[in-house]
Amino acid sequence: MAYWNWNWEEDGFRFVVCNPVTGRWVELPHSTRTPENRFSCTAGLAFDPAVSSHFYVLHFEQIFLGSYITAVNIYSSRTGAWSHSHRGMVEKVILCSFSKYVFVCGMMYTVGSLNDKHEYVLLGVDMEGKVWKTIRMPNGPGIGAIGLSQGCLHYSVDSVVPIDDNNESPVSEITLWCLKDHDSKELVLKHTANTNKLVSMTGKKYRVVEIHPHCDTIFLVTCGGDTLVAYDMRHQKVGCILNLEKDCIQKFLPYVPLFQKPLAEVDEQ
Repeated sequence: MAYWNWNWEEDGFRFVVCNPVTGRWVELPHSTRTPENRFSCTAGLAFDPAVSSHFYVLHFEQIFLGSYITAVNIYSSRTGAWSHSHRGMVEKVILCSFSKYVFVCGMMYTVGSLNDKHEYVLLGVDMEGKVWKTIRMPNGPGIGAIGLSQGCLHYSVDSVVPIDDNNESPVSEITLWCLKDHDSKELVLKHTANTNKLVSMTGKKYRVVEIHPHCDTIFLVTCGGDTLVAYDMRHQKVGCILNLEKDCIQKFLPYVPLFQKPLAEVDEQ
């Protein structure tokens, strides 16, 4: 996990990377950011313990929150230093607030939009800041959720498909997509589930909040925010996991404990 802590009057903010299981943490040195982007706190942790204990922290630069990305600062635990890059960016992307970051096959992905038109894209950047790519996302009323599942980048979104014939009611559905080819810029549809039956049984509507890391199961929360459920997209089965506080708007993240003590070959606390 990566956190930031700031004191606007003293030295801006500092990033801290920690392992919740062991309680070990390391505070990173100051970023190479300039005063113009001091209000940009958008960052993601790139870490794959199956490959190495080393990690990266990517800090995207913006002149102000909600503006286009202008560059990226990348911290490497291997070098213990930050690097700066604005090379390779082709399209102007605005990062979506509270978007999740997914690290897979050496690329960090997050969700952004183009030209203030809510045309959502996956933004990918490598750990040297040299390779950038944008992937158009399937149309939907919301952003949906991205996640690392079964070694591939996955995306799931809930949407309503209008039906004009015979005055039939719109169909509520959830789709699950996958970026199987890491060099590709196209998401492949894996599963589609009609959620009208689920809505009719419970009387509640749902939105996608997370994707299971090991199977084609997604996690949904009721629009009222009081129930978290798991939906097996392959077998079309649903099960209640947890009753939440009413009107819960918290962010959900999958958690896989890492019992390996060192975060990297750096001094730890």
